[in-house]
Amino acid sequence: MEQSTTIVAILQSNRRETSTAVQEVLTKYGCNIRTRLGLHDVSDNYCADTGMILLQMFGDFDTTVMETELNRIHGVKMKYMVMEF
Repeated sequence: MEQSTTIVAILQSNRRETSTAVQEVLTKYGCNIRTRLGLHDVSDNYCADTGMILLQMFGDFDTTVMETELNRIHGVKMKYMVMEF
């Protein structure tokens, strides 16, 4: 039996300005998100304004629709890959 999973990477170049719009899109597709991981540099004196969100998608889902919506947000880029096993 062949299985596949889709991994999504979302790069935000200005998290403070784009986080609300990105979250709205992710909430819209929340039932199709199995795993979410947020990555950005942080320390006691610093919190990066750039970051990446990694998603593992679930179910029968057209990733290109979400990609179009996220790429419309200034400072946000999304790419994905389908891994078949």
